[in-house]
Amino acid sequence: MKLTVDTDNNKLILDEHGVTRELELYTDESFELLSKEWVRLGWNQKYPYTFSWMGRPVIQLPEDMLRIQEVIYQVKPDVIIETGIAHGGSLIYYASLFKAMGKGRVVGVDIEIRPHNRKAIEEHELFSYLTLIEGSAVADEVVAQVRAQIKPGETVLVILDSNHTYAHVSEELRLYSPLVSLGSYIVSTDGVMRDLTDVPRGNPGWGTDNPSQAALDFAQDNSQFLLEQPAWPFNESSLSQNITHWPNAWLKRIA
Repeated sequence: MKLTVDTDNNKLILDEHGVTRELELYTDESFELLSKEWVRLGWNQKYPYTFSWMGRPVIQLPEDMLRIQEVIYQVKPDVIIETGIAHGGSLIYYASLFKAMGKGRVVGVDIEIRPHNRKAIEEHELFSYLTLIEGSAVADEVVAQVRAQIKPGETVLVILDSNHTYAHVSEELRLYSPLVSLGSYIVSTDGVMRDLTDVPRGNPGWGTDNPSQAALDFAQDNSQFLLEQPAWPFNESSLSQNITHWPNAWLKRIA
């Protein structure tokens, strides 16, 4: 695909599979096409690696953070389970939301919590909202430890952000989906991999080996979950699609 931006004439020229289309530049379609390329370029340039939340690196696209905040405020979970800790920025982000909301706690799981990250997280002023579990997210003993953190009747939301292979995410979906409360979500993050097969830091195999495909297949085989982007609670534009690293990520428990 080739995109040509003509700001002199306010046009976007799209050349795809030998077919050329000329679009008005200031339209939703042009915005979405350019946004998709911006996301690909930003991922390759490590744009998400430039942010922190309350002192901890948070390797997320800012729009994804804001969108999940909208969902957390709507669902008001008692517990957020996140697989994948890294520097702990996401855990601190969710903890800060819970502090503002006056309820909730976060359970973080990672196969390896590096000593300097553990120290920084444990010394953070919001650590009282966190529980850290070290081990493979798909190991039986780790899943058992996570289950033990949930009290009867609590509302649970799950975020999968560890190993992003199709096989691993599929197994995480199988193991953690039973913990998700009715009306809440399990979120299969970083499916943007499917769109990065041809960028310099990408991998051709990601076209099928990605979290987005795992979520699509899970939804097809599990009638208890619906794959859909949560509705925006506020929208005075004509836009409707997230600018995201998390396409096809949101699995809502409906039964």
